[in-house]
Amino acid sequence: MGGLKDELLKAIWHAFTALDLDHSGKVSKSQLKVLSHNLCTVLKVPHDPVALEEHFRDDDEGPVSNQGYMPYLNKFILEKVQDNFDKIEFNRMCWTLCVKKNLTKSPLLLMEEDSFKVWVIFNFLSEDKYPLIIVPEEIEYLLKKLTEAMGGGWQQEQFEHYKINFDDSKDGLSVWELIELIGSGQFSKGMDRQTVSMAINEVFNELILDVLKQGYMMKKGHRRKNWTERWFVLKPNIISYYVSEDLKDKKGDIILDENCYVESLPDKDGKKCLFLIKCFDKTFEISASDKKKKQEWIQAIHSTIHLLKLGSPPPHKEARQRRKELRKKLLAEQEELERQMKELQAANENKQQELETVRKKLEEAASRAAEEEKKRLQTQVELQARFSTELEREKLIRQQMEEQVAQKSSELEQYLQRVRELEDMYLKLQEALEDERQARQDEETVRKLQARLLEEESSKRAELEKWHLEQQQAIQMTEAEKQELENQRVMKEQALQEAMQQLEQLELERKQALEQYEGVKKKLEMATNKTKSWKDKVAQHEGLIRLIEPGSKNPHLITNWGPAAFTQAELEEREKNWKEKKTTE
Repeated sequence: MGGLKDELLKAIWHAFTALDLDHSGKVSKSQLKVLSHNLCTVLKVPHDPVALEEHFRDDDEGPVSNQGYMPYLNKFILEKVQDNFDKIEFNRMCWTLCVKKNLTKSPLLLMEEDSFKVWVIFNFLSEDKYPLIIVPEEIEYLLKKLTEAMGGGWQQEQFEHYKINFDDSKDGLSVWELIELIGSGQFSKGMDRQTVSMAINEVFNELILDVLKQGYMMKKGHRRKNWTERWFVLKPNIISYYVSEDLKDKKGDIILDENCYVESLPDKDGKKCLFLIKCFDKTFEISASDKKKKQEWIQAIHSTIHLLKLGSPPPHKEARQRRKELRKKLLAEQEELERQMKELQAANENKQQELETVRKKLEEAASRAAEEEKKRLQTQVELQARFSTELEREKLIRQQMEEQVAQKSSELEQYLQRVRELEDMYLKLQEALEDERQARQDEETVRKLQARLLEEESSKRAELEKWHLEQQQAIQMTEAEKQELENQRVMKEQALQEAMQQLEQLELERKQALEQYEGVKKKLEMATNKTKSWKDKVAQHEGLIRLIEPGSKNPHLITNWGPAAFTQAELEEREKNWKEKKTTE
């Protein structure tokens, strides 16, 4: 029931939109009352004027929106609908309300009846969202069906070119754009209006009227046991047969259910290509025009009974449902891929930011290292200059000390010379006590002087050793500072190497992320190609069962449907027999 409600809502939506003259999304209450009354009439729903007046009271102000009309539509009309109304009449009523407003000029190859059938097919194939559109995949499916019905070849390249030029801002075509596309003859070049009309009618019969197969065959009567030619129409649960293909004079129905079966019969009584349809209370013997047609009808009826046993919908409705589910699945996969691509892109951006942060830190570290190296070199130059100055000064002090030592040595030589002289004098004046005492006093004086000189020399030597020790300590301190600076430089170089390794690792991770992105992109392309191949397979298996006319070695008549299955003489003989039978009856 939900599927029937959705189909009805699509046609009602067209009618409601047509009544919205100023495109405000609202319709006057008087128009909605008329629309509701018409809907109740064509849908065979009891009309409740009290509920209608109560819902649209005169004290309500302003027109009613689509959302405001939906509660009444669901409660008093759609929920009461049974599957006993004429769908064509319902669609024609909604079509009448919207056609004059939207179809301002007649398309080149379409008559108004053809446009109406395209409108109904659009409602069948359109998406279940409003405003109603038909997506490119369903447009391709419909155009393929029409091309096959016209006996032409499908031009896939032409449709791909049409899709390339398709407006990216739209997800599909409206019904009026679809009618204009088919009527323009863009995909039916070389076909006249009658051929296009027949193709639309054939597709309409299959998709909307659920006609699975139709054609002329001979049927054996139940009472008179005579054979009569009838036009048979196979639908999902019934086979109707008429006097002719205009469907005006219906002669009977063959009700199909899961207990029916069909089987081939051998030729008998001059009749060939026989087969039997066995139902609950009746058995029907039918003769096809040739073996190929017989096999096609047996296969079609057998498939229909098999679908009834499984409880499955007609093939075209099941195929439409599968296409919708496939589109939903592909859309979900595409959204998932887009989400993954966004996540990868976000992760890539985070990696880029991290790399940029690391690069800035490395640049700052390199700048600090260069600055510290510059300070170290400057300090080293200053220390070297200071050490050079200290060495020069030390050399000068050493030279001065050497000069003093040389001077003291000279004085010491002079002193020794004087001691020798005094000794000579002592030997000479030994005899005189006074001279001897004087000599001793002089000698004592000289000894004191020598002791003082030796003491001064010892003091100078200790001072010189102290200066030498200070110089050694200063040199050791300089070496220690130099070693510390060298250690700092080595540690900074190691930190710089570690930062460079981290940068290389981050670059490798970025490349891996890009490779993952390429892999996801390839998977998306493979999914798109797989979807396209499946759509082609589905389109190839959903072709309308074409009627194949019987062949004959005698000259053929040419009818609107192609070569006839009999000669002129046979036609006259059949007309004569038919008139005789008509007279006897």
